[in-house]
Amino acid sequence: MKIATWNIERAQRKKKLGAIIAACEQENADILVLTEADEQVKPSGYPFCFSTQPPKAHELPPYPTPVQYAPTERRVILYTRYPCVRCHPTYDAATAICVELQTEMGNLLVYGSIIGIYGHRKPFYMDDLQGQMEDLQNLAGEGHSICFLGDYNCSFADSYYPHSAARSKMLACFDSMGMELLTKDRPECIDHIAISKSFIGAAPVSIQEWNEGKHLSDHKGIAVSFGFLHSRPPIIPQDLL
Repeated sequence: MKIATWNIERAQRKKKLGAIIAACEQENADILVLTEADEQVKPSGYPFCFSTQPPKAHELPPYPTPVQYAPTERRVILYTRYPCVRCHPTYDAATAICVELQTEMGNLLVYGSIIGIYGHRKPFYMDDLQGQMEDLQNLAGEGHSICFLGDYNCSFADSYYPHSAARSKMLACFDSMGMELLTKDRPECIDHIAISKSFIGAAPVSIQEWNEGKHLSDHKGIAVSFGFLHSRPPIIPQDLL
């Protein structure tokens, strides 16, 4: 299984839309979460797609100035080859999405998000973090396997984008929920993937990065692969065959 996430910077580099889509397709992930996303970036090969709700102008934090979103923009879009069992509510439907997927390794809750749309500036960053950690703890308490991924706006391996309070809070929460932050040792990395240890078991994990020169967006993309060396064919409902 391969799970990937990438902040595509609201697809602002319009002349590179084709290259951004090609980069997504080349990763060939079973689950792909794009943050600062745009519906114009629609990689092929994914029969299922879910997105956060469009932000409402009057609900946008005013600091430093409200972000103006185009009609096609979403903070998070999830593309997957696995069918959805159900969607779970999140504390902020414009910033985080949680979809329970049926996979060959069992059901997995994929929680895609951005923590802090203005980066790690307080107070909005810590408000987002608190809301999302509470979501995860409630879901973990129900016995679900969880993958929490997206733009954390926080680096763990270096001082590239530090936030010591956020680091400590996330790592403590992950530990209490039996989750592992698979990407914490990657340098200059603020987009991350954490997952329930029980879901991956003893399977070897490999990590891949792309857009390391940041010529397609201002973030690197990151993916984790584990379990099967090659993903089994995706589970497709009969009515879609």
